[in-house]
Amino acid sequence: MGDHIETIKAAVINGAHKEIESLVQKALDAGVNPEKIIDEAMIIGMDVVGNKFSQNLIFVPEMLVAAFAMKKGLDLIKPLLKSDDAEPRGTIVMCTVEGDVHDIGKNLVIMMLEGAGFNVVDLGVNQSVETLVAKVKEIKPDILGLSALLTTTMPEMRKVIESLEVSGLRKDIKVMVGGAPVDSAFAGKIGADGYGKDAGEAVQIARNLIHDLVVAS
Repeated sequence: MGDHIETIKAAVINGAHKEIESLVQKALDAGVNPEKIIDEAMIIGMDVVGNKFSQNLIFVPEMLVAAFAMKKGLDLIKPLLKSDDAEPRGTIVMCTVEGDVHDIGKNLVIMMLEGAGFNVVDLGVNQSVETLVAKVKEIKPDILGLSALLTTTMPEMRKVIESLEVSGLRKDIKVMVGGAPVDSAFAGKIGADGYGKDAGEAVQIARNLIHDLVVAS
């Protein structure tokens, strides 16, 4: 079974999207637990990819290919998982704030988060404060992820956090922010709970925030 896990992990790391489905199917046919494939092959494999990206050892194209391979393998496994058996890792709502239609970075973060086992709801781009507050009420996510690529749209992040406060929702949700012009100082200034400088770091921030929620509950 260990050979199957290592082979799938290597396929994810190397972005072997043409082979991943057959490798996963062979593992399943051999009796490898689906959760084990996700936890010990796919998630760990994507962690390696994220670390390489953070260290500038690989770049966006390589990360996208790895995430695509992971997603193909994950799509094969998901129907086999019973919702009661799958370990919940938290729900994250992701979007780009109002006035900003850039989504490449956001989409990359989403793929990494899904690879790490999170349930991610993508609201897309150019989302108004009012829409986001309504969606948080409806979905009740653990984390809200806000992205901005333009300096002119960064103030929208503060508006969202302030509106969550006014609506009484802020105490029940963590907010993480990111995007090219955003930094940790800005995140702290607007009251965000976390800042990820890249997709790999965003995954670690999300894990930390979920841990904080569990400890606080």
